[in-house]
Amino acid sequence: MNIFAEFNERIRKIVERLGIMAVDGGSLDLGRIAVEAPRDPSHGDLATNVAMVLAKPSGQNPRALAERIAEALRADPDVKAADVAGPGFVNISLDDRFWQDALAAMLSAGTDYGRSGKGAGRKVNVEYVSANPTGPMHVGHCRGAVVGDALANLLAFAGFDVTKEYYINDAGAQIDVLARSVMLRYREALGETIGEIPAGLYPGDYLVPVGQALAKEFSDRLRRMPEAEALAIVKERTIDAMMDMIREDLAALNVHHEVFFSERTLHAGDGGMIRTAINDLTLKGHVYKGKLPPPKGEKSDDWEDREQTLFRSTDVGDDVDRPLVKSDGSYTYFAADVAYMKDKIERGFEQLVFILGADHGGYVKRMGALGKALSGGAVDVTILLCNLVKLFRDGEPVRMSKRSGDFVTLREVVEEVGRDPIRFMMLYRKNDAPLDFDFAKVTEQSKDNPVFYVQYASARSHSVFRQAAEQLGGAELDRATLSRHVHLLREEGEIGLIRKLAEYPRVIEQAAQAMEPHRLAFYLYDLASSFHGQWNRGTENPDLRFVKVNDPELSYARLGLVQAVSDVLTSGLALIGAEAPTEMR
Repeated sequence: MNIFAEFNERIRKIVERLGIMAVDGGSLDLGRIAVEAPRDPSHGDLATNVAMVLAKPSGQNPRALAERIAEALRADPDVKAADVAGPGFVNISLDDRFWQDALAAMLSAGTDYGRSGKGAGRKVNVEYVSANPTGPMHVGHCRGAVVGDALANLLAFAGFDVTKEYYINDAGAQIDVLARSVMLRYREALGETIGEIPAGLYPGDYLVPVGQALAKEFSDRLRRMPEAEALAIVKERTIDAMMDMIREDLAALNVHHEVFFSERTLHAGDGGMIRTAINDLTLKGHVYKGKLPPPKGEKSDDWEDREQTLFRSTDVGDDVDRPLVKSDGSYTYFAADVAYMKDKIERGFEQLVFILGADHGGYVKRMGALGKALSGGAVDVTILLCNLVKLFRDGEPVRMSKRSGDFVTLREVVEEVGRDPIRFMMLYRKNDAPLDFDFAKVTEQSKDNPVFYVQYASARSHSVFRQAAEQLGGAELDRATLSRHVHLLREEGEIGLIRKLAEYPRVIEQAAQAMEPHRLAFYLYDLASSFHGQWNRGTENPDLRFVKVNDPELSYARLGLVQAVSDVLTSGLALIGAEAPTEMR
């Protein structure tokens, strides 16, 4: 139950019942009506701008209109008070019974509480990570992996039909360099002394096992083959090995993609898919022959001072037209992007989401323009950029990895601090804001460590039930029993905690709509704070403890509140990709 959406609907019906119309007698646009939680809790439980947004189009004084709406709200049995504030806001206080019933509904829903049909089954493709298969995942990939995975989970929970996808960049010059690097390791495995890895090749020790596997499979046959034939075999085996490593690295972070799309697919058959995609754009009137002015600053790889085949992307929102085919007839890198997006659209996706690094800012307009051109505006394209992550240990920058040679691997970070702290902390800043990740801070057990604070709330909720089982002598603590007694909850802190729980469905819908999974992490921290606060009040005042041996019925009611907190923490942490522990040591 989303109480904000519910009261928005009640207010709309009041507007209709009061016969509030536009000045010209037509109907009013009710889409701008908002129902929010007041910033100051003393102002009530809900606040609405209904009078403010309808006053001018209806030709009425906003405060007078607000008073009419407030009077109608006071007749609602769930409303304890409705007052006009400021220039025409309406503040609403709800009856305790409403909150008690809301808690009962939460208990009935369990961990499905907050699940929404907002997405209405809309097909969404979320592509994230998509790192070149040239080595192990490094910490630079970590943030995008978490943001993409949590966003996909969130969208699915909000009712979207989501596919998690990884684009394998297994074509191009970097793969040729990778194959040559592995050939050196292959020769090394056969006993050759290869010396220092030449500049321009990949020096990491992670390629040593690949060379050894090739030596075991082929003995010295690759060395005796024509170079092109040998490199083709090495390339195939190496890409497979690198993708196995990448999948294992991502699995350690609890990231699992459903689709792995190979770029080589686009280039197969002399680039058949790319040629078809360009033809499609041509038929739609988006392709022409022409020359581009040189780009400002450094020249791009695709720029030529000759006539090329160009995508007229400026007609669909881009800053500059984009090359598709070079003057020598070869396809540009962007041409493969065209074919890949066309393939996604043909698979039936209505919204495409790309999670990219901050250095891909130039992709935002060109990909948006491409989606508009290929789909005629029917498919939405969203690019989320993830800013850099800086690693620290006790405030000092972390040294580079011994295994990779020039970066810190994702696996090293997971092994040192654990999966859950990484996933939570990668979401504890908005994706486009810089993030400092300190190994010491994310593992300390204190309120200053958000992931510990939230998981401790989960463990504490389970400890309350273990305590109840001992002190209440084996009483039935099932959801139905707890729900029957929730009407006994009237204390200010208890009702406040229910209010906080009632925000969860709205957080889910708004975070999914805005594509901002960090909102969920912030909410879970606030919920944990409210729960710990109520626990602390019970420590100071025995009458407020969750379990009162001399009052079993009130204990059942309070345990219902604890169960709902546990459900939401379990649900929210699962969406983030972290565990909700039952105990912490």
